[in-house]
Amino acid sequence: MDLITILGLLAGTLTTISFLPQMIQTWQTKSAKDVSLAMLITFITGICLWLIYGIYLQALPIILANGVTLFFNIIILGLKIKYR
Repeated sequence: MDLITILGLLAGTLTTISFLPQMIQTWQTKSAKDVSLAMLITFITGICLWLIYGIYLQALPIILANGVTLFFNIIILGLKIKYR
């Protein structure tokens, strides 16, 4: 694995885990009132496009980071809808 791939994986890991505190807090408090629905939908759309782009390029860091980030944000969106 080359240095650029490792850099991409590290960057993807850090940006992806940045959503864990929001997801955990929303789950524990059963409140998502401070999470913008418009932001979530816009962000999820962008992440889907990044994922398609990564798949097209066969770029593992892009695919992994955006796949996991998409998963986390779909959970946050589900909690937002559930705890309206």
